[in-house]
Amino acid sequence: MKYDAIVIGGGHNGLVTACYLARSGWRVLVLERRYIVGGACVTEETFPGFKVSTAAYVNSLFRPEIIEDLKLREFGFEPIERNPASFSPFEDGRYLMLGAGIDNDVREIAKFSRRDAENYPKYEAMLERVASVVEPTLKQVPPNLVHPSLSQLLEAGKMGRALQRLGPCMGEAIEVLTGAARPILDRWFESEELKGTIATDAIIGAFMAPSMPGTAYVLFHHVMGETNGKRGVWSYVRGGMGGLTQALAAAATALGVEIRTDAAVARILTRSGRVTGVALANGDEFQARRVASGVDCHVTFENLLDPAELPPEFKAAVERISYSSASCKINVALERLPSFTALPGHEPGPQHFGTVHLCPDQDFIEHAYDDAKYGDFSREPVVECTMPSSLDPTVAPPGKHLMSMFTQYAPYRLAEGEWTDQKRNAYADRCFDVVERYAPGFKDSVIDRQILTPVDLESTFGLTGGSIFQGAMPLHQLFAFRPLPGFASYTTPIRGLYLCGAAAHPGGGVMGAAGWNAARVMLSRR
Repeated sequence: MKYDAIVIGGGHNGLVTACYLARSGWRVLVLERRYIVGGACVTEETFPGFKVSTAAYVNSLFRPEIIEDLKLREFGFEPIERNPASFSPFEDGRYLMLGAGIDNDVREIAKFSRRDAENYPKYEAMLERVASVVEPTLKQVPPNLVHPSLSQLLEAGKMGRALQRLGPCMGEAIEVLTGAARPILDRWFESEELKGTIATDAIIGAFMAPSMPGTAYVLFHHVMGETNGKRGVWSYVRGGMGGLTQALAAAATALGVEIRTDAAVARILTRSGRVTGVALANGDEFQARRVASGVDCHVTFENLLDPAELPPEFKAAVERISYSSASCKINVALERLPSFTALPGHEPGPQHFGTVHLCPDQDFIEHAYDDAKYGDFSREPVVECTMPSSLDPTVAPPGKHLMSMFTQYAPYRLAEGEWTDQKRNAYADRCFDVVERYAPGFKDSVIDRQILTPVDLESTFGLTGGSIFQGAMPLHQLFAFRPLPGFASYTTPIRGLYLCGAAAHPGGGVMGAAGWNAARVMLSRR
């Protein structure tokens, strides 16, 4: 069968690409390896009666333009605002609650440091200034640094002019874009309770400690996103994160996109350097002069293509892409919500609504990383918890609750052998010990749990190395360098083959920007 375009992978970016191509009248086929579309942004009944956001668990960065263009709310997408955004309990009985408005944040921070309370609004304003430079680039097609066109040079110049407008603050912006989170936080604040809370956001999905260059880049993401038009507000999705991708799938179907699940692509077919279609693992073949790959570069270029089709220098560069990861997702079914010593109560309250940070200070993160860099999982892991059932009762049976634990550090490669069930459970037990320290009785409330180490994330979702970003995101793998210099504009050495997933700019996170940008490039070249 012939199509105008085939999309490999039914993740959120692949579905966005399919929708925009179909809106322009293209006949589009989406092929998804798993039984369900959504990639790592799915809802699954992992435990009977529970709707689990298996991997991705919160929303904010998904582009509002896409929501509007594709009328996703009409197809069931419903974000639920989280207020407050975060809760950090401490063993001395105090707590820090942020994200319920700047006035509230200042009052909360003043419990630990008046100086920090005065500085926090200035810090947020600084991040907003940096975000004003970075956010427009999310919608840009990065320039080809090897052979830039005039239009690409002009587009790149926009970012330079935006940096110029920052004036003396330009140096601080460059530090945030390229530097380490810890020295920035140490300069702004004195309270370790505040710095530890913020620093956990700087290492999300990264195999790095806050003292390492590249971690500061993540700090301003919390001010870039929005929910219901409110800047910096993060949300759950009613019914789980799959509510977003199911809405995308419904929008795609309404636009005429054909979606096939249980359809594992085995090969990308080419002839004389041009894509001609794809072949499935079951032997079925589909023809198209354009193929958009929503999977990462290792899978696309090293698994699905004949290496002889690629220029040697391109192939060597692909082999150098880093997929370093040490994040483990643990999903937990609970009899009741945890009662924290710092703010007791099993009934849903503000301490349950946002992200719970269980991190006393920055050194705690550094020590957890030290274990991992030598090939062991952390003796005391860094644990973040979210409890979507506190705001969305549809994700758990009546009276029960659901917890997502995003934890670090659990390296993909262990120094002593492979990941086994015994090691998975040993690591999860350490994470549960951390929660128990702040919420006694937590362990007794556990009904069941699902442990997804980087190895499991790779086997389940096709994420090489368990990298939730389809490739690590240090500076040399961002913007015009993502995935490789000369190929950041969603194109590849194979004519008609494009990248539309997080392997391309702007990288990981549930944004949809990569799929949107890729579709625009494909449409401009038809």
